[in-house]
This record gives sequence, C-alpha cells and structure tokens, in this order.
Amino acid sequence: MKGSFYRYMLAVFAAASLNAAAPGRALADTGAASQVDLAKSSITATSKQMNVPVEGRFRKFTAQLSFDPAKPAAGSAQFTVDVASYDLGDESFNDSVRGKDWFDAKTWPQATFVSSAIAPAGGNQYKVTGKLTIKGKSQTVVVPVAYSQQGSMQVFDGTLPIHRLQFDVGTGDWKDTSTVADEVVIKFHIVAARK
Repeated sequence: MKGSFYRYMLAVFAAASLNAAAPGRALADTGAASQVDLAKSSITATSKQMNVPVEGRFRKFTAQLSFDPAKPAAGSAQFTVDVASYDLGDESFNDSVRGKDWFDAKTWPQATFVSSAIAPAGGNQYKVTGKLTIKGKSQTVVVPVAYSQQGSMQVFDGTLPIHRLQFDVGTGDWKDTSTVADEVVIKFHIVAARK
C-alpha cells in the first residue's frame, strides 16, 4: 500500500504545479484574454518512485491567457488549480492527497501560477517567468513554452521541472527522496481561441 501510495502522491503534486487537464471548470475570461479549450488542453506530470515514472492529472482549473506573438512582452498568463480535484481513480488515495502531508487542501485549496514576463527565445520559443505558489510557498520559475497557431486557435506546449520539497509537498516519511524523487516534470498542452 505504501509503495503504491508513494507513486500516486508524487504524480499528484506534479500535476498541481501549473494547471489541469481534462474537461474541468470554465475559463474566467476577461478583456482580450483567450478562451481556453478545456477539452483539448492537457497537462501531465511525471514523477519517479524507485525510478519508475508515474503520471498525474487534475480535473478543475481556471486560466487567463493573453498573448500576441508580435508583442510577447505584453502577454500574460495566470492559472489557478483546485488541488482537491486531483483524481487518482481511488477515493482513498484522493483523500490522502488532500491531507496535510501532501496538499493540505483544507488550508491551501489552490495552487497558482502568475506570469511576470514573457520573452522571445528564438523561433516559436518563449520564456515565461512567473511565480508558482503551492501550499503557501512561492518560487519564481522560468517556463520554456513553444507557441503555434492552428487556424483561430493558439497552442502552447511546455515542460517545467520543479522540486516538490521546495513547496513542502510530501512531509514526514514522504520527504525520503531515495524512494520518491524530489524532481517532478510537468508537461502541458494548452489550446485557446484567440480573441
């Protein structure tokens, strides 16, 4: 039970770090922000337990995106994730994820990312700098993002490695990085209709 739980917990943490996949809540749309297509957007998070990769996924998030490749510095991105929405396919695991050792969802119900700068990085690549906050702990991160346009849709793909222990995710026995790796890799695919 403990080994399986380890695998699920790291996957859960990783998925929370940015936003979510699968159809979830509607986007909070303001001004010139793009409307995110939740059915086509996804995020996976890969962690390792005893060197075995494990992926995770969230179900509820909101997002606000504004991006024009001709004016990248004027763009912005904001994601809010409902950390209690993570679905592991087993309610006992879901309850554990919400607990104090992991997300402590009662105290810290949301994880957020708020951009502070977007800069071109050559070709269709951009670097998005922003603040990632989980369990009340904030870190400045730089997210490499590939941008493409498919008809009227904007597509954003990226990968972000993070360290779970910087956010106090996995306390007590779960701090053991020889069993559960500290690094978690988040991959996201966000599809949005450009306004």
